[in-house]
Amino acid sequence: MSGASALAAPAWFRSRDAWRWIVVRFVPSFAALNLAWEAAQLPLYGVWERGWQYRAFAVVHCTAGDVLIGLCALMLALIATRAGWPETWGIRRVALVMISISLAYTIFSEWMNTVWRESWAYSAWMPVVPILGTGLSPFAQWILIPAAALRLSQVAAKPDRDIAI
Repeated sequence: MSGASALAAPAWFRSRDAWRWIVVRFVPSFAALNLAWEAAQLPLYGVWERGWQYRAFAVVHCTAGDVLIGLCALMLALIATRAGWPETWGIRRVALVMISISLAYTIFSEWMNTVWRESWAYSAWMPVVPILGTGLSPFAQWILIPAAALRLSQVAAKPDRDIAI
């Protein structure tokens, strides 16, 4: 959409279908993918050296944070793309904006927590993105998981309420 039609489009946040899609379709797949990713990347962080209870807490804590970050990024992407009713969403455009927002936040957050606050550290096994200093695993996570969760959510939607590609 562009121009006057974009301004006249009904806002996504007024649609029960949009909220239902986000809560019922997107959040469960997004949370499950992040839970699996957090568990798999645990050896790449210093927390791997701690006890199993602390590691379990870290996985759950980080997954909950990922879900909050993802929801905020999705909503900002829907606002930035001036999304109307779910049937009109261009999922690729929403995904690109969501990934951009998520990556920007991840780069900042990883720097803040590993360099400035030193609240966690990468293990020697974590490859780091040159220049950025961000771990490759969280960087890849915020490219792959939002795209996969949006796609899975789209596939799971009813055909009569599918989101435009």
